[in-house]
Amino acid sequence: MKRPEKNVTPLPARAPRLVRALTVGAALLVIVVLCVLFPRVLAFVELAARELRYFWWLVLLVALSVYFFFFFGRKKD
Repeated sequence: MKRPEKNVTPLPARAPRLVRALTVGAALLVIVVLCVLFPRVLAFVELAARELRYFWWLVLLVALSVYFFFFFGRKKD
C-alpha cells in the first residue's frame, strides 16, 4: 500500500522586525525582573551610569576592541 505524500511546504518566515522587537522586549523584561529581584543590581547600575561620565573613554576602548575583533579578525578568502 502506498503512503500519501506529505506536504513539505515551509512555514512563512517571520519578519525580521518582529523577531528583533521580541528579542529587545525580552531583554528589557529580563533586566526589569532582575532589578526587582535584586535591588543591589539596580543600585550598581545607577552608580555605573553616574560614573560613566568619567569612564566614557573605557567604553570607547571596549567598543573599539569589539569592532577590531569582529571585523579585522576575519580570515580573508
